[in-house]
Amino acid sequence: MFAILDTSVLVSGLRSKRGASFQVIQAIRAGNLRVSVSVALVLEYESVLLRPGLVPSFTTEEIHQILDAVCLMAQHHKVFFAWRPFLKDPNDDLVLELAVAASASYIITHNISDFVGSDTLGVRAITPSIALKIIKP
Repeated sequence: MFAILDTSVLVSGLRSKRGASFQVIQAIRAGNLRVSVSVALVLEYESVLLRPGLVPSFTTEEIHQILDAVCLMAQHHKVFFAWRPFLKDPNDDLVLELAVAASASYIITHNISDFVGSDTLGVRAITPSIALKIIKP
């Protein structure tokens, strides 16, 4: 499976080891899920993860190490075509644009409603639990 990981899933997976988001991160680490990143998405990950108190179990240095690991495991894509404005939130547009540029079939997110219309561009927004069912039917 090839997908784009929305920031909400990364945050949830780092905040708790009990949920589907953590299992999605483990699937990436195990090579069962391939993801793609862009410079803009990594900068968003960093900006959100470094908010004080958001992921209290990790130091700033550890967050940078996690982001480095994500970048090592992910495919890197440049986005040459902007679809903006397409979605309600410009931060979501950058995720959708990456998905289209990378030819990813899925965006894994907790905010399915934020990606209404993405299917018209060939990208389906799914939750982490649905992603796990696709990875391990």
